[in-house]
Amino acid sequence: MYPDPKRIRTNRYTIRLDDYEDGLVNAMATYQGEQLSTLLRELALREARQVLGLVHEPSLDQRVA
Repeated sequence: MYPDPKRIRTNRYTIRLDDYEDGLVNAMATYQGEQLSTLLRELALREARQVLGLVHEPSLDQRVA
């Protein structure tokens, strides 16, 4: 059914934000016209790539055609 079953997003994480942090990320999601969960996932993956030195690597989110 899927080319790579490991690409199905089934892993969940919980984060807790205070009112100011929540307002900030909600404002950013609204400004960019994205869903909050999508924005947070992209921000987390971008930061992980940067910390691990994978900034210039192809996106981990890219699906193989």
